[in-house]
Amino acid sequence: MTRDDLPSFSNAVCALLFFLLATALYLWPVSSFASNSLPIIDPNQPVLRIQGSNTIGSELSPALVEALFKQQGFNQVTRRPGSVANEQRIEGRNAVGQSIFAELAAHGSSTGFVGLSEGTTDIAAASRPIKDSEAQALLNLGDLKSQAAEHIIAIDGLAIIVHPSNPLQQTDTATLARLFAGEISDWSEVGGSAGPVKVYARDEQSGTFDTFNELVLKANGKALSPEAKRYESSDQLSDDVSRDRHAIGFIGLPYIRQAKALAVADGESQAMQPLPTLLATEDYPLSRRLFLYHSPSNTNPWVHALMTLANSQSGQAVVTQYGFIGQHIQSMHVATNKRMPAAYQELSQQAQRLSVNFRFAEGSSKLDNKAMRDIQRVFDYLYQADKLERDVVLVGFGDPKKLDRPGRAELLSKLRTMAVRRELIKQGVMFRDYLGLGAALPVAANDGDEGRNKNRRVEVWVY
Repeated sequence: MTRDDLPSFSNAVCALLFFLLATALYLWPVSSFASNSLPIIDPNQPVLRIQGSNTIGSELSPALVEALFKQQGFNQVTRRPGSVANEQRIEGRNAVGQSIFAELAAHGSSTGFVGLSEGTTDIAAASRPIKDSEAQALLNLGDLKSQAAEHIIAIDGLAIIVHPSNPLQQTDTATLARLFAGEISDWSEVGGSAGPVKVYARDEQSGTFDTFNELVLKANGKALSPEAKRYESSDQLSDDVSRDRHAIGFIGLPYIRQAKALAVADGESQAMQPLPTLLATEDYPLSRRLFLYHSPSNTNPWVHALMTLANSQSGQAVVTQYGFIGQHIQSMHVATNKRMPAAYQELSQQAQRLSVNFRFAEGSSKLDNKAMRDIQRVFDYLYQADKLERDVVLVGFGDPKKLDRPGRAELLSKLRTMAVRRELIKQGVMFRDYLGLGAALPVAANDGDEGRNKNRRVEVWVY
């Protein structure tokens, strides 16, 4: 090779290197372009399959999947309707032409657990907790009630909706049960304008119906009227109520749309509107949690990445964007009233309450799965607000039971504050005080399990 041949040789080498680099970039897994790399095993198979709740699956879970795809470098994301109503396919493509997709079906909470059982889904979306019978049937997949399997991604509320012209402003769960059972047949019986009551309800597969059935109908010994008009679609139910002057229905909070929501009381609690602060603390009588479940032994990294995203600040921003209540901790003023015990009145005048309640596993003083994740959220808030040293007061509440010994509810409520205190002390929080106020200030009726579970709570206050 002569000196004159060197330029052409160098150009050929450079061209070859460029070709090899371009080929490597094209063939390199998409994970190389993302900070949290996830593999694609088979581009012809979905990286995620989600089945279950229409409340979650209509908009929220598709939006979370889209956010995950974009996080992984798939910036060209498309949402396509499936061949069946309430089914979707989310597709993503990255800068080098690689593509992935997820399949979502939203036919009701119970269908998600069926999908897990049959192996047709990776994740079950549910707008109610998994039932004991479902957890038992899925034991071969592991403990679906464990913290590794159960993820509370948002708080929602069942809104009781009527036509905007209905003069009724508030009601209680006992009256609602009679309305939806068909025992109250004319609006004039409950303070509305004369006219027949027409009942609209979600279908049997719906977690929304399961929640309403447990919190309202079964709790009052009633069953849904056979004359009720049933819906799979939340949007359609809400739109039909807003067009029918005689209608009443129940719906998830983001689906109120053009209808009017009533304030609701349960037992001795005050009537409450489904406001964000009352939903965040789960004090609103018809508040509920939204869940994603998967087998704790599932090895699909996309499943675990979606759970991490859903619980992160960016994931909770998506939750808020779609009308649900995110689990961001905020402080709020609480107005003083005469029903409050003296110590609680003092707190309301001098401190602020955080927008979270710690609750406990049924029949236990053990913190439930949401509470364990809320420990970290509360610590992060206290750290950022510089409130770690003796600025925090915990207030525990309980539920009275028949033939209770004097002081038992107060003692148990204080023990619950100690359970929360113990976990936060591990994080470095120093407390000003902790109080047990027993059965004071109930947020739900105490004559059913759901109500008692709501009343067993610990609030966090900061000075």
